[in-house]
Amino acid sequence: MTTHASGSLGIHATGLTKSYGDLRVLDGIDLAVPRGSVLALLGPNGAGKTTTVRILATLTAADAGSVRIAGRDTVSERSRVRELIALTGQFVAVDELRTGTETLRMMGRLAGLSPRAARTRADELLARFGLAEAAGRTAKTYSGGMRRRLDLAAGLVSRPEVIFLDEPTTGLDPRSRQDLWELVRELRADGTTVLLTTQYLEEADQLADRVAVLSGGRIAAEGTPAELKSRVAGHRLDLTLATTAAYEALAPRAVHLAPDELTLGLPTDGTAAHVRSLLDELDPGRTDIDRFTLRSATLDDVFLALTGADR
Repeated sequence: MTTHASGSLGIHATGLTKSYGDLRVLDGIDLAVPRGSVLALLGPNGAGKTTTVRILATLTAADAGSVRIAGRDTVSERSRVRELIALTGQFVAVDELRTGTETLRMMGRLAGLSPRAARTRADELLARFGLAEAAGRTAKTYSGGMRRRLDLAAGLVSRPEVIFLDEPTTGLDPRSRQDLWELVRELRADGTTVLLTTQYLEEADQLADRVAVLSGGRIAAEGTPAELKSRVAGHRLDLTLATTAAYEALAPRAVHLAPDELTLGLPTDGTAAHVRSLLDELDPGRTDIDRFTLRSATLDDVFLALTGADR
């Protein structure tokens, strides 16, 4: 993991462990997220992503380890830390019977703003999140994407230094997902530190300055998307096999599996010499491989290689 001065970090976690009974969920997690950057935390279901977020956001106590948010200790300065952060979970948490304006003004007052300042901040956020025209409608009339934007806006009323987004685009349509991606980019440009958990690897590739892969309660790898992809391979050779037997024979070597299409992917450096060599090695009789495609490696390849997911 890259070394940073502690004052330059929005999130700094060291040696986090957490167990529930005999189940060890986290086994010594270290995270260092520079201020004004986006870290994507990836991992299969049950890997401990949400537990990590809850510990960082002061909602759950770790069994061991320490966390500092914007330089503040989450145990001894818990109240101050809570003033500096916002959390958007997997499920939208807005009152469906309140209008967009009422929701944001109420959040402003809860954050200690004066009535006038709360109104001003609500208007700013409604405009920024594309909700101005719907401001007077109750949230129950909003689409899923609009509710998600309102939920995120509510978390930003107090201008947090650090925001945790726990699978924020789950259930959104592609257009709403793209809109939220743009909002995350704006947050980073404004200097906000963002920790994002996601099941969408393309999302991490698009948004994150750095990616941490959580597996077995530990950080299996951490780096920029490009660095992680280079660890697996610069490119991937996707092969469509002629028979199920041929597919099953090569599956143990693959970093990508699509059994329904009899397609699998193998790492390659992308050169013509290596591709030719692989094809000759894998199909010397030239009967097992129906067709092939050369493509750049993705975070899907990294994810599968590091976590063994879906094998």
